[in-house]
Amino acid sequence: METKSILIDNVTILGDEIKKGSVIVENDKIVEITEKTGSHSADEIINGEKKVLMPGLVNTHTHLSMTLMRGLADDLPLDTWLNDHIWPVEANLTGDYCYAGALLACIEMIKSGTTAFNDMYFFMDDVAKAVDNSGLRGMLSHGMIDLGDEEKRKAEFRETMRIIEKCHDTADGRIKVAFGPHAPYTCSTELLKEVREKASKLGLKIHIHVAETEFEVGQVKESYGARPFEYLDEIGFLADDVIAAHAVWLSDKEIKIIKENNVKLSHNPTSNMKLASGISPVSKLIESGVNVSLGTDGAASNNNLDLFEEMKLAALLQKVNTGDSTVLPAEKVLEMATIDAAAALGLENEIGSIEVGKKADLVLVDMKTPSLTPFRHPVSHVVYAANGGDVDTVICNGEILMRNKVLEVLDEAEVIQLAEGAAEELLSKS
Repeated sequence: METKSILIDNVTILGDEIKKGSVIVENDKIVEITEKTGSHSADEIINGEKKVLMPGLVNTHTHLSMTLMRGLADDLPLDTWLNDHIWPVEANLTGDYCYAGALLACIEMIKSGTTAFNDMYFFMDDVAKAVDNSGLRGMLSHGMIDLGDEEKRKAEFRETMRIIEKCHDTADGRIKVAFGPHAPYTCSTELLKEVREKASKLGLKIHIHVAETEFEVGQVKESYGARPFEYLDEIGFLADDVIAAHAVWLSDKEIKIIKENNVKLSHNPTSNMKLASGISPVSKLIESGVNVSLGTDGAASNNNLDLFEEMKLAALLQKVNTGDSTVLPAEKVLEMATIDAAAALGLENEIGSIEVGKKADLVLVDMKTPSLTPFRHPVSHVVYAANGGDVDTVICNGEILMRNKVLEVLDEAEVIQLAEGAAEELLSKS
């Protein structure tokens, strides 16, 4: 295979220490990081002057195709939002709709600096096709719900196994598949135990919603006589391959259970605030040694996929909740959206930091904007002042997906038109 090279020259590099220099990429990997500038040649040269080079952001909880439901049902509590609005629409989803919604989400993520994500939804082979076309890196799971129905449970496993066989480790290894049991209150004990058994056997991750609302905690206690994480621990479900989204309503005992089982948590501050679900005790979890990363949730409950916004809100929410302005400093929040998130997906040796030998999943942020001037503290600016619109160039797996804010993959106007049509058609059926 012919070697392709990219030189990102004269750039401010975010790492263990912040330094000015150059990064050289060959094919899909970072091969050199040097403080020299202007002294290398490459097939592609990117001028990094007055730009910050950072790892691609990693979104650990998404529902990509829900971009079609953006703005559909705002200012409602979760149970009303789900039961009266979202689930009736989802009953009419097709693979074509999910493909259109996922394409739109991929463009939104590229333009706001996300290069990898963890997605749970439906028609995931169509979502995989969108991800493949976009050049992004994704972990996909079919959302499994059986509500105690044995036939439904069998159908959910058939679909999950179909997606695993068809999509896992495809798109040059950029697409992985996980198990996606929706939540303890929508999945039977039998389903959860079987997921645990199969995930262990196949070496795949598990993506699940847990303890998102106080109402959910009450439901699980009524059904099983224990709080959600206590119940999952009792049935042997928890392990270091579980990525649990939300984890808002936690007891001290549950925090201990999470830590002991090395469960990874995805904190979704915007969605939790918008649905008034509550505030996850993130600073306490991190102090306890729990891996906490960041997710946007779906565009129907956020209503965007901008992880820069999520970083800022995560930090501010913990500060006001604890009354301590020193908790969750910018450096830690950036780790949550990069290396900690990569670790949640089991990819910390491949992505999440700028190191020789790692995959070239990289983002350049333009610092020549009024809101990022004066350019003093790069990490602080990235977390507290930047937004997705400041992203200049995006590279994933060594491929340039966007350069100088212009997409080099997908046709943005065409995708927007496709998604508009799909959303209109979907809602007309609902």
